[in-house]
Parts: sequence; structure tokens; C-alpha cells
Amino acid sequence: MRPPSLRPPVINIANGTFYRNHPNTSSLHPNPALFANLNFTLPLATDPPTHWYVVGPSLSGKTSFLQLLRGEHLCFPPAARSYPYLSTDAVPHRLRVPNKAIRYVGFNNDGFGPGVTTSAYLSARYESKRETTDFSLRDFLLGNTELNALQRTRDDEPDFALLDRVVRDLKLAQLLDLPVAFLSNGQGRRARIARALLTAPEVLLLDEPFMGLDPPTVAGLSPLLHALAEKASPRLVLSARPQDPIPEWITHLVYLRGDCQVGAMGKKEVVLEGLRKYVRGVHKGTLKEDGRMAVQNIVQMGKTLTAKGIEGNALLNEEQQADGVAQTPEDRSPRNIGEPLVEMEGCQVQYRGKIALGNWKQQVKGKEQEGLVWTVRKGERWGVFGPNGSGKTTIVSLICSDHPQTYSMPIKLFGRSRLPEPGSKTLPLTFWDIQSRIGHSSPEIHQHMPRSLTVRQVIENAWADTFRSKAKLDSDAKEKVEACLRWFEAELNPAYVAPSKSMPQSKDDSLHWADYYMFGELSFSAQRVALFLRAIIKNPDIVVLDEACSGMDDGVRNRCLLFLEKGETREYAKQDDGSEIVVESEASLAGNVKVGGLTEEQALICISHVREEIPDCIREWFCLPEPNSGEPARFGVSNAPLGRDEKSWKQIWGM
Repeated sequence: MRPPSLRPPVINIANGTFYRNHPNTSSLHPNPALFANLNFTLPLATDPPTHWYVVGPSLSGKTSFLQLLRGEHLCFPPAARSYPYLSTDAVPHRLRVPNKAIRYVGFNNDGFGPGVTTSAYLSARYESKRETTDFSLRDFLLGNTELNALQRTRDDEPDFALLDRVVRDLKLAQLLDLPVAFLSNGQGRRARIARALLTAPEVLLLDEPFMGLDPPTVAGLSPLLHALAEKASPRLVLSARPQDPIPEWITHLVYLRGDCQVGAMGKKEVVLEGLRKYVRGVHKGTLKEDGRMAVQNIVQMGKTLTAKGIEGNALLNEEQQADGVAQTPEDRSPRNIGEPLVEMEGCQVQYRGKIALGNWKQQVKGKEQEGLVWTVRKGERWGVFGPNGSGKTTIVSLICSDHPQTYSMPIKLFGRSRLPEPGSKTLPLTFWDIQSRIGHSSPEIHQHMPRSLTVRQVIENAWADTFRSKAKLDSDAKEKVEACLRWFEAELNPAYVAPSKSMPQSKDDSLHWADYYMFGELSFSAQRVALFLRAIIKNPDIVVLDEACSGMDDGVRNRCLLFLEKGETREYAKQDDGSEIVVESEASLAGNVKVGGLTEEQALICISHVREEIPDCIREWFCLPEPNSGEPARFGVSNAPLGRDEKSWKQIWGM
């Protein structure tokens, strides 16, 4: 056996520069060089272990970086990228090409890949009638997802011994007979990882595998991935956002700049120390901030993901962040709580006799009551928490009336039942009545929003009955849409160029870009911003934000949360030392505010697994128990914003 140092690497890139299109091809779309003069090696040997973590904000090219590892994008010179190990006799013939030996798994609302439909519309996932493309998890893992399947080759035959091991390792055995549409976010991610593992790849590329998962699920998934990486079966390369904790078993980091270039690369401790010195230098004023390495995207890095949870400190400790990173001001004025908007009096959701939500007894005013008892009033700001699969999205579907069982539940929305009440002359609420009074952003909405709508049409869709029907806007609604487009042009316009001293702000106030770019052309972060605005723009009675900020960069997320509460009346202003503070906006000073933020007549319901994605105004909260545990939901009130209230956050998750 040859020494580890002499074994050929799996991937070797030596001074390569990459392009999405040939650099000599004329195109209307920009074609910048990606990762110019890149040097990267993924070794074959596991001793010493080499586990890579690619970190960067949105539009930094994390997905592009993973894609070029498996042979995508054009490389110049072509010989700069090679796969020496794949041409050896140690590799099966079917894995001799990179796109077979190196598998990519992404999690940005792409469902379960071509040929598998999670649902044609939002409520379908809860109905007993299944679509022809709603395959079971077992069929999905075995590749039985084609209605007109071709005859399998010998290489395509499933390895049932491998299937048993993967299902056991990823804890999917109890879910094999469920339709994929029924899987929770965390279960769906494990299923996609399992599907990739069943092809026995040499390398597995996981694009932001922890995004949108609750802390306990993240803490449980990380050791599973570590076990795979330790055995190099397969070798793993993970990507993440700067605010995501770094698994303790990661050994090497790549930090990407905002212009799709490498900012730092090497051993984890060396890279983090270099970034720490940069952040502190900018914070103290001894270094000038590089616009391509925005400090606000780096300050949250450095926390470690262990089997016990998230530990350690960010590159700036909390005291330094409080001085140098903007925090939304806490509104200490007394709240005016009004009449009920949602009343649940013992809700239990069942599928085939099995209780999926509300399998507990709850103490209400000294009496014991079965199921979920919960009231949401005007002016209240609720946070809803719980493990993946505990029923958070099901609760949202009951409120939005997408769930068919809403009709049989003891639920009142806006003081009225979904069914006629005996002796009442008041007509029950229709589905359209309810939808018109609720603003909703979630991964499910993201998945179903047509990619062919323009940016303007997506925001205007708040006034439409369906995703594709024509919006009915009056002059006030049109002004709100245009105000949002101007306020968030930097996030929504792919061609936006920030003004500078050499190139001041253009006097062209046109919003033609919003009618030119389609939703599907936007980055993932920009798509989330558009859906966020769609949910809040018309000041609905209830705003439901289900992981609405997941996938946004820190700065973009902070702008959205400030806009949620204050509208155009407040904005971030950068100080001379690089920090940001919240100030009264120019629109407010000029008396030209079209969107004013949350009012006392509205209720807010927010679901997230990340502290920083919780709006500062959230006070009331409840946490759902582990599925089928029989434990009741826990309720509480936070005295301070949850994003900064460590005690309440740990109390919520039982940490």
C-alpha cells in the first residue's frame, strides 16, 4: 500500500479559474470569473482527517463552489481541474466520471427532485387522496419514482444491505411507508441525504444541510454526518451561512467573499483567527472594511456545534456586538391587547386514528382539557417553537384554513366558525375570507410560488386569490408595492449597483427592473425577501412568518425584521467606525411613509429555530413537544427580545 502522501487525491484544482459561460461568448447576463486562481485539494486519505466547510453569505457562490468540485462550470485552463483517484482501479467503473462519483444535495425548496411532486397545492399534503406522484419514502430511496420506468441495469439494482444501513444510520426506518409529502423539514433532509448515499458516491456535497432545522435536530444530525466523514464513506464537503455554527469535527474552512472569490482558506483555527483579527481591526478602526468582506456577515462566525448543542462565542463577543453591530430598538411602550383572532379549544389532528397534533392534556384555568388550547389576540406577538415534525406547520395550516380538518375542529377565526352554528344568522367564513385576512410566508409558499412571475407580481400577489390569479389593487396598494420595491431594491434587483463617491446615486427612479426580472431569476435570499414583503405589505389581521427569514444574510434579515415592525419610518445608518444604528428614515422626516409596520390591530405569529430570526417584538411563546411523547405544549412570556434573551431561549428548547 502506498503512503497516504502519495495516494492520488479525489479532487485536485491547481490555479484554476471558472466561468458559468465561456468568457468569449457575448451575453446580456454578466459572466464574471468565479474563484480566480483557485487551489483546492480533497485528499483520499482520512488520516489525518480533512473535513471541509464552505462558508459565505448569499451570492458569495457557495453552491457554485460545490458544483465546480463535481465538474460543473468551465475551468481555465481545462487541465487545472482533475480527478486522479477516479481513474484508478480502486474505483468501480460506474463511478469513473465526476458527476457519478460526486453527488450534490441541495435543500433550497427543490422538493425531492425531478419526478417527485410533494403536492400540487398547499392543502394536498394533509388530504387522504394521494396524487400519482406522491411516492412513499421507501420508493423514493429505491428510485421507484417514474411512472414509466425504464428497465434497470445491473448497476442500478438497489443494494438492500446498504439500504438497511443507511436507513438505520439516518433514523428513517419508522418513516419508510409514509408519502414523502408527509415528511417534516428535518426528515426530508435526511431522506435526500440517504438517497444520495445509496448511490455509494466517493464524495457527498451537502449545501447548507442545517438551515431551517431546530437545535435538537441539528445537534443530532451533525454526529451522523461525522460518522460518515470519519469512515470517508463518502467524503463530505458541507456549505453553510456565516451565522451557522461550525460542527466540532470540521477541520478546514473556506470563507467566500461577496464577489464569488475565496477570502480565506485553510485549517479551521487559522482561518477563524485571521477573520477574528480582521473583524476586531475594523471594529477598532485600525483596519478599513473591505466591501467584499462585510463585517456584518462575519461577526456571528466562530460558534461550535457539538452533540450537546451550540457552544462557544462568535468572533465578537456579545458585549462587543452590542457596541458595534446594530440591534433593533426595543419598544417598551405598553401594548394594547384586543379581541381574539384565533381561538383553538382543544384541537387534535388525526391521521388514520393516530393523533399527530394535540396528543396531550392541557391545564386551562384550573381545568384539564385534551388537545391544543390557544388564543391569539389583536396586538399579540407569538413565537411558536418545537422540534421538526412536532406540528408547527400543521398549526399554520389550521390557521390559514389549508388543512381539511379545520372544518371539524373547535376553532374560531376572527370570532366565527368555519361551519354554520345552530341558531346563528351569521354566515360562516369562507376560505377566501380567511386567506384575504392573513399574510403568510413559509417554505411551502416558496415551493409553490410560480417562478415565472415577475418581482412586482410576486409582491402584488398579496391582493390576489391564488398564486396565478390577477391581483386587485387600488391606488393605495400600488403605492405600497412601489414603496417596498424602492426600499428593498438592493436585495431584489439582481443588477443593482450600490452608489459610491465615484458613482453617486442615479436620479433614475424607474422600477422597470421589477417588471423585467422573474422570481425564478432571483437568488434564494432575494426570493425570501419578496415572499416576506408579500406577507406583510397589506397589513393583514394576522401575519404568519414560518421560517420566513431562513436563508437570508444577517444584514438582509435585520432590515426585513426592522421593516416588519417599523415599516419605512426607521432605517439602518452606518457610522464612521463601520457599525450601524437605527435612525428615523428620510421618508419619515419628509412625511412620505407608505408602509408603516405592524399595528395594534394586527397579530404576529412567528416560527423559527434561529434566535436571530425572531423579531424583537415577540413576547408570548409556546413550544410543542416531541411527536408522540404525550407531553403537553409549554407556554411562556419573555421579558426581553428572544434574540437577546438567552435564559428564555434555553427555557424554550429545554437546554
